[in-house]
Amino acid sequence: MSARLPHVLVAVPPAVAGLWTGPMAKTGGFVIVVHGQDTYAPQDIDYVFGFYPPIGLLKTLPNLKAAFSLGAGVDGFLRDPDYPGHVPLVRFVDRSLAREMAQYVVLQVLLHHREQRKWDAAQREGKWRQALPARFTEDTRIGILGMGELGAMAAERLRDLDFKVAGWSRTRKRADGIESFAGDGELEAFLARSDIVSCLLPLTPATHRILSARTFAMLPKGAYVINSARGGHLNADDLIAALDSGQLSGASLDVFETEPLPESSPLWRHPKIRVTPHVAAISYPAVAARIVAEGIARAERGEALDNVVDVARGY
Repeated sequence: MSARLPHVLVAVPPAVAGLWTGPMAKTGGFVIVVHGQDTYAPQDIDYVFGFYPPIGLLKTLPNLKAAFSLGAGVDGFLRDPDYPGHVPLVRFVDRSLAREMAQYVVLQVLLHHREQRKWDAAQREGKWRQALPARFTEDTRIGILGMGELGAMAAERLRDLDFKVAGWSRTRKRADGIESFAGDGELEAFLARSDIVSCLLPLTPATHRILSARTFAMLPKGAYVINSARGGHLNADDLIAALDSGQLSGASLDVFETEPLPESSPLWRHPKIRVTPHVAAISYPAVAARIVAEGIARAERGEALDNVVDVARGY
């Protein structure tokens, strides 16, 4: 009698499920079903993976052994008030994801630091407006909110470009050439020394709307904000008010509370905001499928899973 194969539920929209089921099937050794497309018995499901599984889905799977997030964040799972706390939740960790995010942050920092909007406007007008940079690189202070895998790599890349880099996190971090701030008691001091601040925090109740009027007021006048973590980190109304008042000089936004960003949103048209459509760091399906398959294999062998989230803490 052949051994039973692990049953894996893919909790992504059926229209795009093939991006992940194809690479997953190539690894072999699984029965793969897609929620909303395939018929399956809930008690047969051993593992689930996705970004934002439907709320209430996981509690219907009585024999679930582990859940795998296809992204670095796990708020798509933990938004479910009935997430089964005994089920290990594994976040996606891969150097390629950290590298892509670091590239995005460096790009947005440089676009602002080198005043690219000004040169774009001059080109449209056919005007030669040569000028020195507004601030030397060595005098430009970058702050990274969140010093996990993504934040740490972004901080290192910026440090290597000779910016003055600091990071803020729940606990103290140690990295050569990067100043560390930790805990609520040091947030104001961290923001006060950040000419450009980039948010790479996990989204938890404690970090929801951390980019708001209160924190914008702690930044130096004319500071620049980058958010490529989660839309829930930002109070968009407060951002627009800070931009209009001159407290902030601009913002780069890649993530939004409602996605796709509605055409009616004023964020699209604000002259000081650069919008990108959640493309800062995208999980490559083949890589994600391999990592999930490796995680399932470990679980099936009775080995401890890597990158398991503290469900109570949210990351």
